[in-house]
Amino acid sequence: MRLSAFLLALLPITVATAQQQQQKPPQSWLDKVKSYIPKAASAPVASAAAKAAANSVVTLTNDNWRSVLTPSTTDPSEGPESWMVFFSGGNKTCYGRCTGVEKAWNESAALLATDPSAPKLAYVNCDKSPVLCTTWAAAAPTIWHIQLPVVAPDQSKPATTIRILGLNTTTTTARDIVKIHSEKTYEKRPVYEGALHPFDGWVAKSGLSVPLGYVLFAFANVPSWAFMIVISMGSRYVM
Repeated sequence: MRLSAFLLALLPITVATAQQQQQKPPQSWLDKVKSYIPKAASAPVASAAAKAAANSVVTLTNDNWRSVLTPSTTDPSEGPESWMVFFSGGNKTCYGRCTGVEKAWNESAALLATDPSAPKLAYVNCDKSPVLCTTWAAAAPTIWHIQLPVVAPDQSKPATTIRILGLNTTTTTARDIVKIHSEKTYEKRPVYEGALHPFDGWVAKSGLSVPLGYVLFAFANVPSWAFMIVISMGSRYVM
C-alpha cells in the first residue's frame, strides 16, 4: 500500500516532465549540421563567397560610375532599376573596421545572385577611390539603395531615389543585408535629397561634382599644421 501511494505521488511529476520535453522545440536540421562543421571550414566558405561576389558585383570608380549606374532597359514599365552600392574602405577611410562588414557583404552578394528579382550590386573602396566617396559625401561602411528611373524618350526624367543605410561594423550580418531587398528595410530610411545628390543635386546639375570632389579631397588631406600657418600669416597681414 505504501509503495502504491508513493507511485501515485510521483505520477504528476512524471507527466509534467514529459509535457515539458514535448514543449521544447526540436533542434533544427541546420543547427545539427552546424554542430558537426568545424570552425576551420569557415575560411573556405568565406573565400567562396568572395569569389561569388566578385562575379556579381561591379566595382565603381570615379571614371566609370556614370556609365555603370544607367538603366539597362529603355522600357518604362520595367523601371525603376534598383541598385545596392556598398561603400567600404581600409585603414584610411574605415580605420580597419570594415573587415567583418566586407565578409557579410560578400556572403549576401552570393545569396542575392541567386534571386532574379534582386537589385544590381556595386562596390566602392573609398581608400582606392577617395574622390568618388568625397564627391558623393559617402561614408564607410554604408549601403546606398538607388532606384534609377527608366524614362521614355518623350518624357521628362523623374528624380533618382536614394536611401542611405549605415552598417554596424561589429553586428552586421549577411542576413541583415539581404533583408534590405527581401523585406525592403530600405524604405524605413528617408529619401536623400541633399545638394551633393550624385544625380539630382544642384552641384551635379551644375557640373561641379567632380571639381568639388577634388577640392574637398585636397582640403581633407592638408595637414592641420598647414592651416595654422596660413591662419597665422593671414592674421599678421590683417594686423
